[in-house]
Amino acid sequence: MAAGTTVDHLTETYRAHYRSLLGLAALLLDDTASCEDVVQEAFIRVHSARGRVREPEKTLAYLRQTVVNLSRSALRRRILGLKLLSKPMPDMASAEEGAYEQLERDQLIKAMRGLQRRQREVLVLRYFADMTEAQVAETLGLSLGSVKAYGSRGIAALRVAMEAPV
Repeated sequence: MAAGTTVDHLTETYRAHYRSLLGLAALLLDDTASCEDVVQEAFIRVHSARGRVREPEKTLAYLRQTVVNLSRSALRRRILGLKLLSKPMPDMASAEEGAYEQLERDQLIKAMRGLQRRQREVLVLRYFADMTEAQVAETLGLSLGSVKAYGSRGIAALRVAMEAPV
């Protein structure tokens, strides 16, 4: 038989001290659901590592320490969540701005369709797929100079198309 506490001893200790473990978690956390989750998770973790509990009389100490550690982790996650929530949310665009942006996107898509195939491929890979010029060259089987030329001409053609009246 492997060294460590037995499943039966661990289960008995857990049952006998469940309320005190729950009380410990309640002192560290503020809501019952989190306390119950922490105590149950502590049992699962100690159960998984029961071979390391060499002396069965220390089983309760392992459970208590695990409850404390899991409570600390839960508090850290909450604090991090509060920090993220306290950051100001970006301003939402008005309906008019959203409509204008949609028109610009539609105009860009139309202008992209009017480019030569290679220009369109280079611009899509370079700016929408966020690839470097070298990666674009390798992907399309072109020289670096060709990628730069297609990109430059494509941007110039887009600039003209986007400035033209709709």
